Amino acid sequence: MKLLVILGPTASGKTALAVEVARRINGAIISADSRQVYRGMDIGTGKDLDAYGDIPYYLIDIVDAGETYHVAQYQADARRALDHIAQQGKQPILCGGTGLYIQSVLQPFPYSTVPVDSDLRQTLAPLPLNELQQMLHTLPSPTGFQPDTSTRKRIIRAIEIATWCRHHPPPTPAYTPLDATLFGLNPPVDLRRQRITERLRHRLGQGMLNEIQMLLDRGIPPEKLLYYGLEYKYATQYLRGEMTYADFITRLNTEIHRFAKRQMTYFRKMEKDGLHIHWLPMNPIEHLADILCHNFISTSLPLKK
Repeated sequence: MKLLVILGPTASGKTALAVEVARRINGAIISADSRQVYRGMDIGTGKDLDAYGDIPYYLIDIVDAGETYHVAQYQADARRALDHIAQQGKQPILCGGTGLYIQSVLQPFPYSTVPVDSDLRQTLAPLPLNELQQMLHTLPSPTGFQPDTSTRKRIIRAIEIATWCRHHPPPTPAYTPLDATLFGLNPPVDLRRQRITERLRHRLGQGMLNEIQMLLDRGIPPEKLLYYGLEYKYATQYLRGEMTYADFITRLNTEIHRFAKRQMTYFRKMEKDGLHIHWLPMNPIEHLADILCHNFISTSLPLKK
């Protein structure tokens, strides 16, 4: 069965579109969000579980907040979800904004199996960004290894992989590529920025800070929440008295905008890596669902707008 993929930057409306499409084609949704896997991190990650209604969803709330979850685990979990959906006779829909997770499902991703080196990470953690970039540049690049260097965390992971490969044979792909059709949402920048700011205000009104304080009260180390980035990083710093509320709002809002830009950069990288994305025109969700469903079966035909 062909896999349907719906991707886009944060606040682009991809979840609403996936739910609408799933209703029409007897679908089940697999989340491709690196933070929605964590239980108890609901408002900050925008799970919006009520939006799914009776549509089955997978890979949300599968590990406890405070644990570490890697792309190799996601690959395995996504494959199990696909098998279960096939057994149910439903159409799988992979939906999310974590490009690394999406790509790991669609293409052989052997380097995701390289084990974590905690000692190396501790050594690299305090180094300045430019020194990390230089270190990665000087390491021999393994065959076919095209690291994502959009964040500090991913640069450290790339160094970890390149270092491991100096002393081990290249890993073999754990999975074969999937037959998939990809559709993308990319709202105009002004609209995207407006949606991001409005959504942040909404999440704060829903009690996002209270949710993060509860995680801290449960004994989850602040360092773990800082690791999760964005809302969790800046909210934790604010709750620990490291910045004012005004600074917290301003810095978080700015960083979410930058994050959306990085997401689009990664999607362009996916296209360079051979994954064709049908970019949908911005229209009401119902109209987009019409376009997507009509073109899903024959994706070689031009999209009808």
